[in-house]
Amino acid sequence: MPIEMPKAYEHAAVEKKWYARWLEDKWFAAADTSDKPPYCIVIPPPNVTGSLHIGHALTVTIEDILIRHKRMQGFNTLWMPGTDHAGIATQMVVERELAKEGRSRFELGREAFVAEVWRWKEKYHARITEQLHTLGVSVDWARERFTMDEGLSRAVRTTFVRLYRDGLIYRANRLVNWSPGIHTVLSDLEVEHKQVKGSLWHIAYPVSDGDGERLVVATTRPETMLGDTAVAVHPDDARYRHLIGRTVDLPLTGRRIPIIADPILVDMSFGSGAVKVTPAHDFNDFETGKRHGLPSIPVLDQDARLNDNAPAAYRGLDRFEARKRIVADLEAQGLLVKVEDHTLNLGYCQRTQVVVEPMLSTQWYVVARPLADKCVEAVEAGRTTFTSEEWKKVFFHWMTNIKDWCISRQLWWGHQIPAWFCGDCDHVTVSETDPSACERCGSAKIAQDPDVLDTWFSSGLWPFSTLGWPDDTPALRTFYPNSVMETGFDILFFWVARMMMLGIYCMGDVPFRTVYMHPMVRDERGQKMSKTRNNVIDPLDLTKEVGADALRFTLAALTTQGHDLNFSAGRLEGYRNFGNKIWNATRFVFMQLDEGQTVTPLSEADGRALSVSDRWLLHSLEVAIAETSAALDRFDFQAAANHVYQFVWSSLCDWYIELSKPALREAGEGAERTKRVLIHALDQALRLLHPFMPFLSEELWTRLPLAERDAPSLCVAAWPEARGRHRDEAAAAACEQQIAVIQAVRTIRGENRIPPKQALGVVVSAPDAAAAALVEGAASGLALLANVAELRAGVALARPPKSAVAMAGACQVFVPLEGVIDLGEEVSRLEKAIGKLDKDIEKIVKKLADERFLANAPAEVVQEQEGRLAEARAARATYADNLAMLR
Repeated sequence: MPIEMPKAYEHAAVEKKWYARWLEDKWFAAADTSDKPPYCIVIPPPNVTGSLHIGHALTVTIEDILIRHKRMQGFNTLWMPGTDHAGIATQMVVERELAKEGRSRFELGREAFVAEVWRWKEKYHARITEQLHTLGVSVDWARERFTMDEGLSRAVRTTFVRLYRDGLIYRANRLVNWSPGIHTVLSDLEVEHKQVKGSLWHIAYPVSDGDGERLVVATTRPETMLGDTAVAVHPDDARYRHLIGRTVDLPLTGRRIPIIADPILVDMSFGSGAVKVTPAHDFNDFETGKRHGLPSIPVLDQDARLNDNAPAAYRGLDRFEARKRIVADLEAQGLLVKVEDHTLNLGYCQRTQVVVEPMLSTQWYVVARPLADKCVEAVEAGRTTFTSEEWKKVFFHWMTNIKDWCISRQLWWGHQIPAWFCGDCDHVTVSETDPSACERCGSAKIAQDPDVLDTWFSSGLWPFSTLGWPDDTPALRTFYPNSVMETGFDILFFWVARMMMLGIYCMGDVPFRTVYMHPMVRDERGQKMSKTRNNVIDPLDLTKEVGADALRFTLAALTTQGHDLNFSAGRLEGYRNFGNKIWNATRFVFMQLDEGQTVTPLSEADGRALSVSDRWLLHSLEVAIAETSAALDRFDFQAAANHVYQFVWSSLCDWYIELSKPALREAGEGAERTKRVLIHALDQALRLLHPFMPFLSEELWTRLPLAERDAPSLCVAAWPEARGRHRDEAAAAACEQQIAVIQAVRTIRGENRIPPKQALGVVVSAPDAAAAALVEGAASGLALLANVAELRAGVALARPPKSAVAMAGACQVFVPLEGVIDLGEEVSRLEKAIGKLDKDIEKIVKKLADERFLANAPAEVVQEQEGRLAEARAARATYADNLAMLR
C-alpha cells in the first residue's frame, strides 16, 4: 500500500505545528562557546509602536535565510532578537491614545505617563513576537533584549559617562531643529524638506539718522525680524559700502542694529543684496552672529508663539498669525516695499509634519569627527565591507561631512540623561549610578537632567550591549564583531553609522564585518506604500491567505541590491503554487513507495546504471547546489531563490518526474533505482529550499522515507555540497536537447491550436551529426511528452511544405500541418486576428500621440497603454509569421 499523504498542503496547521516544535527542541539556540565557527546577526530591533509592516517582513526573511543557511553549514549561529523603545515614535503614539480619552501626559505626570508607555510596550511587544513566530524566524528567543531593559540601560550609562570623561560629550547652547508639535529637538535626518510655494517680502529698514535713506532687505520670514540683531551687506557691494558700520532702525521694535559686512552670508545677486541677521532663528545667521559677536534674541517660545522679547502687540501670537499682523503693520507704516512669489525649501518634522523651527537651546552633543574618522579608516582597511559600492560611497560622504551629534531629546520616554545639576554650585555630576550629592561641593541639592537620550544612542550599542557589554561575557567574546548587519538603506546614517562609531569606541573593533542594505518595498506600480495611497500591506494578512513560506519566497525572489522591490500579488500567488507543486510532486513520489518502505542512498553501483535522464537530473542538482550556495554567499537572494525554483519546478517536477514514469511502471531494479534518484533529489532540494520555505520543507523532509538521516530536523541538517560527483555535461546536453525539441513541438501545437491528443509527425534539422543523434536518441521521450508518432532527424534537412517551424537550440523543428489542421480555416482566422490587432494598434498609437492624454493621464495609465501596444505588436508579428508559413 502506498505511503499516505494529504492531498492538499494546509499551511496554517503545518506552520503552527513546526514553530512550536522548533522552539521546544531549541534548534535556534546558540552556544556561548563552541568549536563551531561563530556567525552572528543582531536583528534590527522593531519599534514597539505597533505591528510589523511588509518592510519588517523583508528584513527578517533575508536574515533568516542567512542564518538558516549558515546553521545548516555547521556554524554556531546566533540571531539576536529584540525590540527598540523608539523614544519619539512611541511617546507620540501613546500621547495620541491618551488624547482620545481626553487625557494628556502633563496631567498624568512623568512617572505615571512612563508607566502608561510600559503598558503599551508590553502589549505591542507581544503582538510583534506573535508576528515573528508566524514568519518562522529562527532567532534565539532566550536571549531577547529590549533597549530599555536593565542590562542595556547600564550599557547606555557606561557609554555616556566614558564619552563625557574623554571629552567627547559636551553641553552647549546653540541653534537646533525644534519641533513645536512634540516639544523636542530633532536631528537633521529627522527633518523632512519640501519645496513649497511662499513669498519673499521686501522690507525697508530706515538708516539711523540717514536723512530718509532706507536699506531694503528681502525675507521669507517677516515674523523673525523682531529678533534681528544686524543687517549684513557684502563688503564689495558698492551700493552699500558707505553704510558699513552704521545702524538701521529695526521697524516695529524701537531698536537700532548695526550694518555689518559679511562676504560669507551675503549673495549680492539675491534680492536687494542686504540680508537681515537673526542669530536665534536661522542656522546661517547663527554662524554669522558668532563671526561678528552679535547677540542672539529669541522671539519664539517652544510652541512657536511670540515670546516676551517681542513687542507687546505680538506676544502670544502663533508665528504664522504674527507674520500676517507684522506684514500688515509694515504696510501701514509704508515699510513694505513689495512682495514676490518665492519657492522655498521648508523643513517639516518627520513625525508630526509640523514646520520645524530653528531655535536656540541648550543640548548635549557628541563630538563626532574623531569617532567618524575611525569608521572611515575601518572601511577603507576592509575591516567592514559593504556589499554595495554605492552605499559605501554614501557612507563615506556622510562620515566625512559629519557634524557633532545632538543626543538630547525633550521627552519622558527613553534613557534619562545621567547628569545631575547642583543647585548650590552649578556643577554637573555625570555618573553611571545615581549620586546622592554633588561630586564637587557635596550638596544634596542635585536634580537629574529631565531630558532623555536620542533613541539612536542606545540603538548604536545594539551589536555589543545585547551580548552583555560592559561585562566581558563569553557571548561577547564569541559573537563580537557580528558577522553581518542587514538593514534598510534609509537608516544607513541613523543607525549603521552610529553603531560603527560607538562600536569602535567602546570595543576597539568594528561592530560587524559585512553590511548589506536591503531595498525599499513598494507596491507593484513602484509607488511608496502609505496609508494615504491605501496600498499598505499587512504581512500577517498575507500569511493567513497564502502562508508564510509563499510570502518569504516572494520577498526573496524580488530582492536585488540597488533596486526597490515592487511587491506583486501575482508573484505571491505564483509562489504559493510553487509550494503546492512541491507538495504534489512529493505526494506522487510517495505513491510509488510502500508504507513502511525506506529508501537507501544512491550508490556507486547505481551510478553505472543510471539513465540519461537520471544523470541529467543529478547534474542539474549539482549545478543548483553550487549556484544557490554561491548566490547566498554574495547576498544575491533573487538569484538564489531562482536557482532553487528552476531546479524544483522545471528540472524535477516538469521534466524528470514525467520522464521517470515509464521506468516507475516497470517492476525491478530500474524502478527502484529511479525511486532512489527521486528521493535523493527531493532530499537535497528540500535542504536548498529550507532557508526560504522552512515550514513546507520541514514538513516534507521529515516525511521522506530515508534509510539514513543525518539530523532530526532540517534546521540542523547538513547543507548540500556540490562535490562534482554527478557532473555530467554529456547527459545534460542530451536531455536539454530533448527538452528543447519537446518545447518547440508544444509551441507549435499552441500557436496552431492542435489538440495534445493528436499525434504528430516531426522533422528536426540539426546543424551536425552529433546533434541529430541526440534528437534520435530522444525518440521515446518525444513520444511520451510531445505525442510525436513519427520522428525524422538529420543534418540540414529541407523544410517540408506547409509546415510550422520553431527553434530548439541550434536545431529547427518542423511540423507538417497539411492534414493536421484545416489550412483554409486557419488562414481566415489569422487574417481576421491580424485585422483586429491592426485596429487596436492604430487606436493605441493615436492615444499615445495625443499630447493632452500624455499631460493629464497618470504615469501608470500611460505605462499600461505602452505595454498593451508592445503586446499587440508582438502578437501581430507572430500571427503574420504563421500566416506566411501557411500560404
